[in-house]
Amino acid sequence: MSIGDNIKFLREKAGLSQVDFAKMFGVTDKAVSTWENETRIPRMGVIEKIAAAFGVTKSQILDEEMDRSLPNNIILLPKMNKVPLVGQIACGTPILAEENITDYVDLPAHIRADYALTCKGDSMIGAGIQDGDVVYIRQQPEVENGQIAAVIVNDDNEATLKRFYRIGDTVTLNPENPTIAPMVFVGDEINSVRIVGRAVAYTHVLK
Repeated sequence: MSIGDNIKFLREKAGLSQVDFAKMFGVTDKAVSTWENETRIPRMGVIEKIAAAFGVTKSQILDEEMDRSLPNNIILLPKMNKVPLVGQIACGTPILAEENITDYVDLPAHIRADYALTCKGDSMIGAGIQDGDVVYIRQQPEVENGQIAAVIVNDDNEATLKRFYRIGDTVTLNPENPTIAPMVFVGDEINSVRIVGRAVAYTHVLK
């Protein structure tokens, strides 16, 4: 099989027309047709993008004997955006200040988040969030009762992740672990609680 045959195979396995396939990679459907008809060969950069989108290696596309035993339903990898991974949050500085950012992590583009935090401990295991998981945060100063929020307490330099509840003059930060007690703040103590965002997604790496 040729490169053109391999590209056509991947496209048809995913149920894409030449037009849809072309839109994915920023080319014309005529270009896709020339690849599949083998009158032209795609640039190496395009081949790398195709390989990444279809979860195959570049060499598989270039290999004349490409394995045709791929799954019937190929799941395309979503478009990704880079989100800053925040470590310690320095008091008095914006969350996304340079000194607070330790790395950048990938997040599917359809999920809107401003930054990410690494979860520490097992206080949120009931929500599926485990120690070491990366939690994606949408920056906002308020959340609705029951939503999982990133909260800074008493000007600490790290955010804690808990379900947030406010009833009257009482704020409760509720863990998702029955062995850990809720954090309760009453009256003026509420002023020590600052919401820095709402959790919108998380990723868990199997060990």
